[in-house]
Amino acid sequence: MALEGNQKTDVCRKIPKQDFVDIILEKYEGQKGALIPILQQVQDLYNYLPKVTLEYVAEKTGVPISSIYGVVTFYSQFHLQPRGKNIIRVCQGTACHVRGGKLILQKVEKELGIKAGHTTDDLRFTLETIACLGACGLSPVMKINDDTHGRLTEDDVPKILAQYK
Repeated sequence: MALEGNQKTDVCRKIPKQDFVDIILEKYEGQKGALIPILQQVQDLYNYLPKVTLEYVAEKTGVPISSIYGVVTFYSQFHLQPRGKNIIRVCQGTACHVRGGKLILQKVEKELGIKAGHTTDDLRFTLETIACLGACGLSPVMKINDDTHGRLTEDDVPKILAQYK
């Protein structure tokens, strides 16, 4: 169906968790420069930024959807795809690389059945690589949520992952 004139799309339809999104939007109503905190809080609500919710935010704030996508795709903190309950970051920095970080990453990928940059189908894990976790003395190292696991061997990986299932 083509839109005519100033006809708006039906973005204001009911979206999941809309009451919570409305509370976030009300908190920042009329404030310039509030888009990033709005998006951060919406992402905290869903664990990613669903397209329909971004359209809703655009409609309610008057910020063009293209501008919202510009912000969301510029900052690496924002995610457009569902993410797992547990975020695994495997360090690939120099110290970790020299001490077997690639082998740790490969073992995690094998255990979860996904490659870095992906999320398991059950949404339990998202696997990412990171240039440096800043824990070189513990290399090779990975972080799961806020927990740092260091001096890893391939044999450690299954036992560590089991703690988060």
